[in-house]
Amino acid sequence: MLKSTDHFASLFQYAPISLWEEDYSGIKSFFDELRAHGVIDLNEYFNTNPHEIDACVKKIKVNHVNQATLEMFGASSEADLLTNLDKIFRDEMHGHFRSELLALWHGEISWAGEGVNYTLDGIPLNIRLSWRILPECQESWRCVLVAIQNITALKKAETRFQRLFQYAPISLWEEDYHELKELMDELREQGVTDLQAHLTSNPELVDRFMSLIRVLDVNQKTLDLFGAPSKEILLKNLDQVFRGEAHRHFASELVDMWNGKVTYERDGVNYSLSGEPFNIHLDWRIMPGHEQDFNWVLVAIQDITARKKAEEYLRYLGTHDVMTGLYNRAFFEEQIAKSAEAENLGIIIADLDGLKPVNDAFGHAAGDKFIRRAAEVLKSAFEEDTLIARIGGDEFAVLLPDQSEEELQKTLERIRSLIPLNNKYYQGPELGISLGAAVRNKNEPLEKTITRADSSMYTEKALHHKGEK
Repeated sequence: MLKSTDHFASLFQYAPISLWEEDYSGIKSFFDELRAHGVIDLNEYFNTNPHEIDACVKKIKVNHVNQATLEMFGASSEADLLTNLDKIFRDEMHGHFRSELLALWHGEISWAGEGVNYTLDGIPLNIRLSWRILPECQESWRCVLVAIQNITALKKAETRFQRLFQYAPISLWEEDYHELKELMDELREQGVTDLQAHLTSNPELVDRFMSLIRVLDVNQKTLDLFGAPSKEILLKNLDQVFRGEAHRHFASELVDMWNGKVTYERDGVNYSLSGEPFNIHLDWRIMPGHEQDFNWVLVAIQDITARKKAEEYLRYLGTHDVMTGLYNRAFFEEQIAKSAEAENLGIIIADLDGLKPVNDAFGHAAGDKFIRRAAEVLKSAFEEDTLIARIGGDEFAVLLPDQSEEELQKTLERIRSLIPLNNKYYQGPELGISLGAAVRNKNEPLEKTITRADSSMYTEKALHHKGEK
């Protein structure tokens, strides 16, 4: 049967972690001398005597190490390791050793921290070191048990994921919402059941919720996107970034959270620190395992300004005539269908006079210019939001809600008065436009109203032709 001393010696020797039995009594004697000489602040003492940190390293005696230690540091034997400790404990090690010494100075009997050691071949190892003064040696510090874990693989993984976060091609925000969650819980305890209604009655609560968000980290793409020279400057100016409609969107996000959603997406507008607005797509999610405390939230923001502009341009092309900038026939007909029940709806039909002779005499480029001149006259005659459409090669239409016959006739006169002004401004063929108008009678089919306006236009066009002869 194994003796207990042999058993514990075997446990030490073959433990799956690097173990060191050390003697810190030399450090204790040094500390006692410092106190005797009136040193009170060891940190300040090291600031003025940094060489003493290295001297303290040499005061440690290593009595024994185990097999895992030899394997970790690439030593052939305990003697090989102990004669080469200066190769193992160097460079970065002195930074965390200072923290260990300060802990000892303040009476701590244990310490743990991370640092860097080196194998005998010079390979750096990320390590997690912990030590404890054994109970029987707390007066003398002669027996200290030190454990060292090789966390190099873990550190490499952490570095890899930190770099994935830092250099991701989209803006990433790591945030803490736990205080926001606590406020929600308080409101539930107070009897609030409908957060949307509560926020409507207490709109200032949205700002309070927003103030409780803690931004833990942002990546480089975030700084680039918002034009921030540093994280500190960005975080100090979040009120410039999230403003305007951001508060309205955030209110709806709060309602989603209240109702149990742990992820959502939306489009919106943010602002750079220079004040430039840009369209964004936001992806928000509570990270798995944190659904109850909300203390880890990941937000991804993509700049979709170019996409939005492209979408707007496509919508523009789908609803506008490219040559004149007016609405096109398809949009006009869509609006006519929506206005089928509207009463007192005024319709103006305008037809450009003499387009074919201009095309024949001067070419189609001159004809296109002639069409654009007609469009200019019509746009000048109305407010910007009036629906003016080019519904044919040389034909235009205007929709005017809530019109009386008298108002419509005044509008026609306004258009006619602008035509001579246009002719004074432009050289070349003289512009002429034939106009017709009608106001929808009660219960009259809108198609019939348009037909009446069209017929009125053709009557005027016939008079123009007669006048030309």
